Amino acid sequence: MPVYVKDSGVWREIPDLYVRDATSFTNKTILNGYVKDGGSWREFFTLYTTSAYSSSAGSVAVPTQANALHVQYAVGGGGGGMGGTDYDRAGGESTGSSGGSGAYVSDKVWTVTGGETLTITAGSAGSAGPVSYSATAGSGGTTSISGSTSGSLFSLTGGTGASCAGGSVSGPLRSNTAGAAGAATIGGTVKTTGTTTDGLNITTFASGPVGSFNQNGSGAAGTGNGNCSGDNCNMAATAGATSYSGNVSGGTAGAAGNGGPYESGQVGGAGSRGSGGGGGGTEQGAPGGAGGAGEVYYRFMRIV
Repeated sequence: MPVYVKDSGVWREIPDLYVRDATSFTNKTILNGYVKDGGSWREFFTLYTTSAYSSSAGSVAVPTQANALHVQYAVGGGGGGMGGTDYDRAGGESTGSSGGSGAYVSDKVWTVTGGETLTITAGSAGSAGPVSYSATAGSGGTTSISGSTSGSLFSLTGGTGASCAGGSVSGPLRSNTAGAAGAATIGGTVKTTGTTTDGLNITTFASGPVGSFNQNGSGAAGTGNGNCSGDNCNMAATAGATSYSGNVSGGTAGAAGNGGPYESGQVGGAGSRGSGGGGGGTEQGAPGGAGGAGEVYYRFMRIV
């Protein structure tokens, strides 16, 4: 809230208020100012009001009077699911394994320095895996925040893409590997208690996907049903790995085929919010789904 003084007939905004303690004004910044109006105290000055949330990436300047960063949610990108495939009298068919999910943060607060520059990156989604006898779906990118003064606050690696290897049209059947989970590395100074200058108790922050304060963790690994036995066998694939500790679903599993060209329901579904892509079904083989893109959502505040 701005405060103005009249100086030679002109109203001027002042950025800071101080009180004189003995003979010095040093380090006596007023955080909140009040006036008595009709018998009631009313606040007329707050040094810093908590900012609106932002998802902006790139170089972001910390407001001068802010000293903390609340990350409501952040997650690395999800890995893509692998496509299923079929064979010519090889004694079986293959479903695609699903992608892993990215590591996450939910309602966590860090100390930052007013005026420093944060470098904010949201991880990309892992690409979908093709119908193939040997291939790898794309891995999700890393989501991170690092400060020019505060150093690395967190790095959330993405889930890896599912893969397959060693197959050929007339056999042998391929091997199938599900995507791995992303990992969280937490740095900086994490705040676990405190109240902002505009009266927010940080321990009550629980609006992120996990639903409770000060949470972070690894993603989840993908899964797979592997190969079915017998020419022209049919089998569904598996869904992509969930993100945010199971609170966001992965891409849907591709359904089992009917022996003809693949249909839309056999294609693995795309993940969302850092979850893994679903595997493609068989038979005939269908592509997997892309992973969900990483994300970051934050705001600045001043904690006293």
